Amino acid sequence: MGRIEDPFVSLEPESFGEPEALLRTGTAALSDGTGPARAGFATGRFHGFDLDDRPLASGLAELPGEVVPARTTVRLARSMIGAEVVVVYAGGDARRPIIVGVLHDTVQRLPGEPAAQRQEVAIEADDERFVVTAEREIVLRCGESSITLTRAGKVIIKGNYILSRSTGYNKIKGAAIDLN
Repeated sequence: MGRIEDPFVSLEPESFGEPEALLRTGTAALSDGTGPARAGFATGRFHGFDLDDRPLASGLAELPGEVVPARTTVRLARSMIGAEVVVVYAGGDARRPIIVGVLHDTVQRLPGEPAAQRQEVAIEADDERFVVTAEREIVLRCGESSITLTRAGKVIIKGNYILSRSTGYNKIKGAAIDLN
């Protein structure tokens, strides 16, 4: 039976700061043996999403100027694009980043990138009401059917078959009514 090394290495924070102590500990646990293990964590930028809605990371010191697909352990929103993120590397490979956190106070835009419009959406729910509020429009869509509510007060109902059924009075009222 071979000797098993203790994975818990005692740190001596007096000789160097705590972050350096974490970096100096063995990071072999992050490596799958396919390459050298890198530091346990790094920072980069949340660049956005690709066509398959996978997050993209950029600004990684190991891959300057490159944008790479990433995995994530946190929920990312389009409003966070440009924010600084904390990443770890799967198997120690910088081309396989995993975003483990977002530094919320660091939202910055990439050079030449337009500032994203702030999307204000409010959702309130209690036992009796569910209210969704948006600045411009709300769309509920399922297959070929949709209901759109616009800021101008329009309600647009689209579908292949629309049924209005009432056990009481069914009233249609408007300044003008167009049937066919």
